[in-house]
Amino acid sequence: MGMDIDSLVRANKNELSEFEKIIEYRFTDLRLLQKALVHSSYAFEQAQAGQDNQTLEFLGDAVLDLAVGYILYRKYSEMKEGELTRLRSALVNETHLANMAREIELGRFLCLGKGEDASNGRNKSSILSCGYEAVIGAVFEDAGYSTVVGIIENFFLPAIKGKKEELLVADAKSRLQEALQEKYNEGPSYVVEAEEGPSHQKLFTIAAYFHGTVLGSGQAGSKKEAEQRAAAAALEQLQNDFV
Repeated sequence: MGMDIDSLVRANKNELSEFEKIIEYRFTDLRLLQKALVHSSYAFEQAQAGQDNQTLEFLGDAVLDLAVGYILYRKYSEMKEGELTRLRSALVNETHLANMAREIELGRFLCLGKGEDASNGRNKSSILSCGYEAVIGAVFEDAGYSTVVGIIENFFLPAIKGKKEELLVADAKSRLQEALQEKYNEGPSYVVEAEEGPSHQKLFTIAAYFHGTVLGSGQAGSKKEAEQRAAAAALEQLQNDFV
């Protein structure tokens, strides 16, 4: 018979306590935290079917969607629904959650099966993001919504502004096209103003023109990225002109 959750809690008392310090939350029921850290590969090896973090992950996924949605709704009430949806997706996708998990060293505390552990499972984005969701689910189950929103806010607020800017730049060309199309019935043109550096390390400077006037320019290692940055600068310029 393998190790059940209660025995794991006893065996891992110090590690669990260390993890609580990192996330700045003390569990009433430590079994919830322990279960959130048990990967299915470990439960399978220990013949403890179902004693893994998958249902807590399911719960945490829903809680994150709601809490991050609520935080964005409060913080950016001026943003359109489609933009808020995209911003939330960028914050709760696997890549971003895995990075958040790395920040709290989640991988160190996971119970993994031997094979998964040997193949660098502690740093796999899929395992880390699921573990992160499971921990959020465990906090919600342990303490309820208002506590978990506070914790999510602490974790996510530093990331939100950066993600918002990233998304706005990535989206800038289509937004500039729409803004000019709406007002003047035509779009901007993009001109490569400069191309520097060796072929493997080129730096492009591109300007967004409208009726012979430069609205904004941007620099990047690819033409596409430089155009996006030029469009973002142009949008900022237009907003300032309209204010």
